[in-house]
Amino acid sequence: MAQPLLFSLIDKACFDYEMIKPGDRILLGASGGKDSTALIEYFAQRSKRRNADFEFKCIHIHSEITPPLNDGLSSMFKEWGVDVESIFIDVLNRVKPGHKMNCWWCSTQRRNELLRYAMENGYNKIALGHHLDDILETMLMNMLDKGEFATMPPVMKYNNYPCQIIRPLCYSDEQTIIEHGTERGYIVSTCTCTYQDNSRRKDARKSLEVLTGGDKVKKNKLFQSMKNILPDYLP
Repeated sequence: MAQPLLFSLIDKACFDYEMIKPGDRILLGASGGKDSTALIEYFAQRSKRRNADFEFKCIHIHSEITPPLNDGLSSMFKEWGVDVESIFIDVLNRVKPGHKMNCWWCSTQRRNELLRYAMENGYNKIALGHHLDDILETMLMNMLDKGEFATMPPVMKYNNYPCQIIRPLCYSDEQTIIEHGTERGYIVSTCTCTYQDNSRRKDARKSLEVLTGGDKVKKNKLFQSMKNILPDYLP
């Protein structure tokens, strides 16, 4: 039986960027959203392949402004043979004096907690659920706001830590993930805190829609352009 389109895209990304190697110990963040849920389902299935030579663990990080993992979602993970460890962090008390709480700060603290856990427990890679749209939106934000041609790379090595970030959904656009989740009956639990302010991200999403019209082929072309730089035709 053929595997889902989403898993084929993840397989290709993992192969092209050598994201999963023998002996890897990979940490996944279970946020409750569709993207991390798709990654968890993929890793659960991939770990059952005959040539699987890696291990993975899922961590859910919650705080005083975000709820614990949904019980229905936890049950779904268990059906896949995945146990999720939950860690509580006090996000608000970490806000520096003179700064306001926002989505970026919260996500940064949760990622720092994943990194801390990975280093303390011997995991050499952290898999994040950023998909193709996220990567292209970040590219547009950096170009339009900072004048930089940069984005979230599929594989990122830390200079000061023995750990890598991998983004196996880098070839998967958001709509493909939504369709997959709908077909699989995903239970989605998303953040509804009152500190959300994603205006820059929303503007970038609108810009991406204008550029591509939601066309997956055009989005892939934009992604490919970041690997096909012609220095002779640039300033």
